[in-house]
Amino acid sequence: MPASTAVRRTLAVIAALPLLTLAACGYGSQSDKSETTKVAAGSKKIDGLDTVKIGYFGNLTHATALVGNQKGFFQKELGATQAKYAVFNAGPSEIEALNSGSIDIGWIGPSPSINGYTKSNGTDLKIIGGSASGGVKLVVNPKKIKSLADVKGKKIATPQLGNTQDVAFLNWIADQGWKVDAQSGKGDVTVVRTDNKITPDAFKAGSIDGAWVPEPTASKLVAEGGKVLLDESTLWPDKKFVITNIIVSQKFLKAHPKVVEAVLKGSVETNKWINANPDQAKAAANKQLAIDSGKALPDAVLNSAWSSIQITNDPLAATLDTEAEHAVKAGLLEKPNLKGIYDLTLLNKVLKAAGESTVDDAGLGSS
Repeated sequence: MPASTAVRRTLAVIAALPLLTLAACGYGSQSDKSETTKVAAGSKKIDGLDTVKIGYFGNLTHATALVGNQKGFFQKELGATQAKYAVFNAGPSEIEALNSGSIDIGWIGPSPSINGYTKSNGTDLKIIGGSASGGVKLVVNPKKIKSLADVKGKKIATPQLGNTQDVAFLNWIADQGWKVDAQSGKGDVTVVRTDNKITPDAFKAGSIDGAWVPEPTASKLVAEGGKVLLDESTLWPDKKFVITNIIVSQKFLKAHPKVVEAVLKGSVETNKWINANPDQAKAAANKQLAIDSGKALPDAVLNSAWSSIQITNDPLAATLDTEAEHAVKAGLLEKPNLKGIYDLTLLNKVLKAAGESTVDDAGLGSS
């Protein structure tokens, strides 16, 4: 795909956003204090590899990674190949870490996946599995906004220019017939790009009137007196859309397919356990969040957030294609060629072996 068809100036801005200079690999904070990080006695390394570096975000839409880390599902499948974890707060920094080799595999949202794939002309990453659907809401100040029509003229936060929720909100605005300049966020609605960590305080202070955000930020806003005005899942067929998928460095996938397969086995087993043990899984995810961030979620926030997220192995590929179309519509992306962004070969192998249904790449798989 020619570079001219990859990413417009917006995505260049996104890529240039300052990376979070945290600990560990220089991109994300380390997370190695899970319940079962020790390698079982007698285990062997896969492909002779010492470690595999796994990245994820510290929020509940990355529950597979949180629980898989905390309960040791990944390490169990990896044997003596040690799982090392890094926690990120933003998609661009995780993509940069993947490209630099600071991580090998990551849990990440659809927009960073699309951006990373198109910017590299399809050479840097592959989406190899699904993880979660849903968990995104428009939460507003009920004193200022009583109906969807009242959103016009108000200040609404999204996590970042061009991120998954930002694209979704801009698309929803356009569907209302309103106009907003995607770059500045100014127009019939003022879109305020605000870090999820800051959004609850901004909402409480009254500097924003609402936010289109993922969990648990949405439930934190509700705890501050906000009201859920719209659940994004209601805008999608069957109320399903990709919020988190699994990506891998193409270089790592080619060199260590057995390790990638082991991580996918761990993911499938984690998802099976989560869906069979929702209360225990919720507690495990919160325990890992506390390790990663230093603070667990209050029960009210945790329970509300958890109930809106669906854990799935299916990458919901057709919805990723639609999300790319939304970014094009918003003027954030030139029409991309996403053919080849998926490689679900190993996932489907794992699913078949586990007696579970295989998943589809919506025609966007490797040729």
